[in-house]
Amino acid sequence: MTPGNELLFLALGGSGEIGMNVNLYGCQGKWIMVDCGVIFGNPDYPGIDLMLPDLQFIEERLDDLIGIVLTHGHEDHIGALPYLALELGVPLYATPFTAGLIHGKLDEEGIADRVELNVVREEAPFNLGPFGIRYVPLAHSIPEGNAVLIDTPYGRVFHTGDWKIDETPVMGSPSTAQELTQIGDDGVLALVCDSTNVFNPEASGSEQEVREGLDRVIAGAKGRVLVTTFASNAARLQTLGQAAKDTGRAMCVAGRSLDRILRVAKATGYLRDFPETVDFDTAMTLPRDKVMIVATGGQGEPRAALSRIAEGNHPLKVTAGDLVVFSSKQIPGNEMAIGRIMNSLATKGVEMVTDRQAFVHVSGHPGRPELAAMYDWIRPEILVPVHGEVRHMAEQARFGAERGIPRPIHQVNGEIVRLAPNGPEKIGFAPVGRLVLDGDVILPADGSTINERRKLGLYGQMSVAVALKANGKLGGEPQVRIQGVPVEEDREPFLEETCEAAAMAVRKAATGDREKLREAVRLATRRVAVKWTGKKPVVDVMLIEV
Repeated sequence: MTPGNELLFLALGGSGEIGMNVNLYGCQGKWIMVDCGVIFGNPDYPGIDLMLPDLQFIEERLDDLIGIVLTHGHEDHIGALPYLALELGVPLYATPFTAGLIHGKLDEEGIADRVELNVVREEAPFNLGPFGIRYVPLAHSIPEGNAVLIDTPYGRVFHTGDWKIDETPVMGSPSTAQELTQIGDDGVLALVCDSTNVFNPEASGSEQEVREGLDRVIAGAKGRVLVTTFASNAARLQTLGQAAKDTGRAMCVAGRSLDRILRVAKATGYLRDFPETVDFDTAMTLPRDKVMIVATGGQGEPRAALSRIAEGNHPLKVTAGDLVVFSSKQIPGNEMAIGRIMNSLATKGVEMVTDRQAFVHVSGHPGRPELAAMYDWIRPEILVPVHGEVRHMAEQARFGAERGIPRPIHQVNGEIVRLAPNGPEKIGFAPVGRLVLDGDVILPADGSTINERRKLGLYGQMSVAVALKANGKLGGEPQVRIQGVPVEEDREPFLEETCEAAAMAVRKAATGDREKLREAVRLATRRVAVKWTGKKPVVDVMLIEV
């Protein structure tokens, strides 16, 4: 589909899930992309850390794609660029801090000199084909959170990105109510809006309040304090730096992603008053009540610093009487991983505080009062909820209608929406899906590799080797090896019966067709596994000519 004299919207990610945000706008034959993010793996995809959006729709129309505009530096908005930007082959646009993070990612992949990255300063407007683009600063948990104001011949779109209202932000200068009201006065066709916290009846709260809560918790601690938070939450890092000063503690930082955020933030003018940090060895020699550790891993990531500290496999140590503060929200799906770390810490006698016990975290996304305020400022004709699961987006569409927005529309990934003229209207469907980053290889999320891996994890695996003479007779005793088949103490008699079954299948074979023989051996040996275990393992049969 090539957009004609119209304004189209299409989400290829982030509408129906929290993460992996990819949004397309089409007008007069051209497309622009807003954000290109990832989502993290889960147990349904064994061995996978990152999942990427399937961009088949726009990859088939690369001649019509003219640029990618990035709202801010969170992984679910920029994380796919190192793997997909080179193939897309169009310029990227970002404000300085976000551009710094992107450049680091591209450099790690060795493609920084082959991808055009444009740094947009001071909300300077720029044009991409029929689209006029201007960044509008909004408060968020990372520097330079931005909405994107998109001018087109068919009306203006206010694409919020991730945002909240914070009257006392610790970094940056978000747009004022007066400035946002002026945008609304000038007319907005569509508000494309973050839905993450739509069920929260309260405003998200200020980062300044978190500082006060952290000060109280840390000041009351008698031993070492370790605080874990999202590495990309630079506003929280600023707060933690202030809390360390407030409570007279030296700060130690553990985690490569934290080091990266600190480096880019300082290079672009943020965190200038962040306290000097101490190294691991120095931190361990300081009096226990004079050190505060900031570490990655609050979502239970097994290779992150907190997990290694909890397991005792890190130079930094916490012991009985120390305190670990989880200054972040528990992401759904991570409960078990976080629980394992908490149990390890509890075994050591370490005390823990989460946002349920003290005011140590605020969200970077808008609750209902903030959404209502944005509606009143922008006053769009159309509301397009994004950045949420289906339930979040459906609820925001209802809430927007209640607040007087004339034409809310509930869309999900792949639904092509005409915003103008005569919109909104769903006019078609685009292919959508997920890819996985498996080692250094990008694969379909539900392709043969991942499906095979699931089967191996569920059922185990058997390898059967059969030697055959030229006349098709057995050339020796079949050999069987098993992995993950639940026989344990009965392993030897199980293997003996499986070998006998393989030999019998060869003796009974009435054909010289090797593939039919292979299948006969596979079925015969799997029947033994079913009889012994009730499971159907993956069986590989090797026929060896001797």
